[in-house]
Amino acid sequence: MLSDKYILLNQIDSPDDLKRLPPEKLPELCREIRQYIIEVVSKHPGHLGASLGVVELTVALHYVFDFKDDKLIWDVGHQAYAHKIITGRRDAFAGNRQYHGISGFPKMSESRYDSFGAGHASISISAALGMATASYLEGNHSRQHVAVIGDGSMTGGEAFEGLNNTGIAQANMLVILNDNGMAIDQSVGALSRYLLRITTSRTYNRVKNKAWNFFTGKLRRVFQNLSGVIKSSILKQSNLFESLGMRYFGPVDGHDVLQLVKVLQSVRNIKGPRLLHCITIKGKGLQMAETHQAQYHAPGCFDPVSGEILKLNKEPDRIEKYQVVFGKTACEMAKENPRIVGITPAMLSGCSLDIMQKEFPDRVFDTGITEQHAVTFSAGLAASGYIPFCTIYSTFLQRAYDQIIHDVALQRLPVIFCIDRAGLVGEDGATHHGLFDLAYLRCIPNMVVCSPLNETELRNMMVTAVGSGQPFAIRYPRGKGVQSDWMHHRPEPVEIGRGRCVREGGDVAVLSIGPIGNHAIEAAERLAAEGISVAVYDMRFLKPLDEELLHTVCQKFLCLLTVENGTRIGGLGGAVSEFMTRNRYTKPLSVVGVDDYFVEQGSVAELEAECGMDVAGIMAAIRSLCGTHE
Repeated sequence: MLSDKYILLNQIDSPDDLKRLPPEKLPELCREIRQYIIEVVSKHPGHLGASLGVVELTVALHYVFDFKDDKLIWDVGHQAYAHKIITGRRDAFAGNRQYHGISGFPKMSESRYDSFGAGHASISISAALGMATASYLEGNHSRQHVAVIGDGSMTGGEAFEGLNNTGIAQANMLVILNDNGMAIDQSVGALSRYLLRITTSRTYNRVKNKAWNFFTGKLRRVFQNLSGVIKSSILKQSNLFESLGMRYFGPVDGHDVLQLVKVLQSVRNIKGPRLLHCITIKGKGLQMAETHQAQYHAPGCFDPVSGEILKLNKEPDRIEKYQVVFGKTACEMAKENPRIVGITPAMLSGCSLDIMQKEFPDRVFDTGITEQHAVTFSAGLAASGYIPFCTIYSTFLQRAYDQIIHDVALQRLPVIFCIDRAGLVGEDGATHHGLFDLAYLRCIPNMVVCSPLNETELRNMMVTAVGSGQPFAIRYPRGKGVQSDWMHHRPEPVEIGRGRCVREGGDVAVLSIGPIGNHAIEAAERLAAEGISVAVYDMRFLKPLDEELLHTVCQKFLCLLTVENGTRIGGLGGAVSEFMTRNRYTKPLSVVGVDDYFVEQGSVAELEAECGMDVAGIMAAIRSLCGTHE
């Protein structure tokens, strides 16, 4: 049970409890849910703004529909906190996104009300259409299928593919467009301008609202049938969604829960594919979140009353995040080379390309949530003589795999992939860990794959990539680095495919790639006190692999250990094992990395310990190797 101030929310253990409330109680329930989200997320950081923006919509949906049988699919899932609270996870929500707690995203194994798992954008319409088609094939024509998608997610290609297919399908399906003008950053592109034109057409909204309120019963259905004519005449063009074969309703106020209930009750009884356009405010109910929407997408810890973000990190301010180092270096390099451009699919501030954008607004491109387009757009720039830094989170780069292979690598175009949030990312969990990029990039011909040990190395690799003239991938983790003086080192190119020894030793060789190598160095220093002499080699490049260095290591040491912040299958450990097999080295080899399973949410420290990738885990692996050798 929650505190006594949550009078109504304490009565809601399931959507059935919600349905027993009289309609006039719903606004107060929404207020309590919003306050509870603020209270929890202020202490246990999560995705705040999106979930605050859909409280009324969520309550109305569960009040009108029966999602024990009907299907509700949330796009991305950033906005599903109220849904979790209503569907039996009210008390568990206090452990949202924590180690062994509930996921911050919809998850089928977590609740019967989570009809489809989500963490990436633009998937809801396709998933809902698949479910609606399955119901049709089973002869169930009464089940409802509801997809809630934001205007930012609607920019993704898969959303348009789903809409295109939905318009011609035998689908009892409702798409709710949650239009708040935001993705993580401000929504961009022609669709954003089109939605703004609909929502700001005073004549259209005035006529439609008066007509909707005037007509009742059968006359209202007549009005619905005529609404397309009204929209076309007022907007002087065909409605985009109706052109795709969907019945369009709206826009409606997404924060008027009583109106939403009435609208949903009416729309529910209409068969076929429908789209309801809801206008919401991201961060609704917390003034700071409403005013600074991008910053409060996931603000970290904050004061639940004032909304002021709290600085709890005790690390020195002079230690920057890797993405900030990237952003400042990209801007620095762009000043010297007018052919350098920056591209990102809706991660402008997250990737720190906004730093370069302020200096060179015409040379930085936010393409919206369009990973495939972003990669091929970068390829087109590269084919025209430009040098694109295509900056994408690791987990989202997966969505453009064909474009990496077909549009970039096959044509040997010099696109530089700056892969942010590589490795374990923490509380976002399985949908967002960047664990697979080493494995999925290593097998692509013409591709250089590298990862820096520290910030200075990141800058060096960026310079190296610009001069390479070929596809180049640089991966780096989320969060702060280890150096404070990186700006004092002018970046210099390094030899592609060349590793280096960063700590001498005689008993065991540890081969690492990326910042996780700093754990290996610390482990080696601690083991020296136990009389175990450990050499650490920073491989720098996964592809091409430094085979000359590997020959030296295999001939000098009796046992080897690889360490990587990625999957054990297909990454550095696999590459070294393949090398040893080809060259008939029979030395013991152990691999530290993530095993063949999806890692759930938790802090990075907790997850590194779980996967044996922390300092203690690496020390244990080295001791085990020495024991094996003995």
